[in-house]
Amino acid sequence: MKLNKVLVLGSGAIKIGEAGEFDYSGSQALKALKEENIKTILVNPNIATVQTDRTLADKVFLLPVNSEFVEKVIEKEKPDAILLGFGGQTALNCGVELDKKGVLKKYGVKVLGTPISAINQTEDRELFRVAMENINVDVCKSKACSKVDDAVSIAKNIGFPVMVRVGFTLGGKGSGVANNETELKKIVKQGLIQSRINQVLIEEYVGGWKEIEYEVMRDKFDNCITICNMENLDPMGIHTGESIVVAPSQTLTNYEYHNLRS
Repeated sequence: MKLNKVLVLGSGAIKIGEAGEFDYSGSQALKALKEENIKTILVNPNIATVQTDRTLADKVFLLPVNSEFVEKVIEKEKPDAILLGFGGQTALNCGVELDKKGVLKKYGVKVLGTPISAINQTEDRELFRVAMENINVDVCKSKACSKVDDAVSIAKNIGFPVMVRVGFTLGGKGSGVANNETELKKIVKQGLIQSRINQVLIEEYVGGWKEIEYEVMRDKFDNCITICNMENLDPMGIHTGESIVVAPSQTLTNYEYHNLRS
């Protein structure tokens, strides 16, 4: 498929000092598309970003990043494809909504990069857990639910403390650690409101464990490379943004490193 015009979704309104990586990655995506002589359209209402500079995208729409406004842009501009992976949770949610409404199919817009099915599988906590178990990857004891009473039952079965993870909020919005039933009810109530699918995952808490991260890239032909592996100086339970990270890892044996990488 030859691409002539691509729509890029930004992350919308962000607070100062937050989510700068979305502006950076989105700007790089626009530059890369331009190098390939592909016309670019950007939807992002945040004027305080590099990517909304008119020298980057061919057309900039300072509109909210939601399905209603983006559909109007698609109808007007008729792009060949759309990029959802450069605008954080806002762009991902918008892409899922556009697909659900049939907008992408109606206008023949191809999703480049991570497909909608994979976004759903990684953001729906229960689907992700099942997917990991299907490929024999160990996961913490957990169960998804959409009611506070069910969350309490699951937590008692797993044992406190538990981690509450909110569906369709990869940035951690609404998530938290519950040490008892009172804390659990409070976090779950807030989490269910934050989730676009009204879902939370109640999970075994692993605070204090060693935290190792791997940066892996994979293409559509299943070629995979491990860019690097990193070890957090702090254990699990400290937010990654506040933790010092060392690359490559320092305390893994050669066997452990290759086992994790594979």
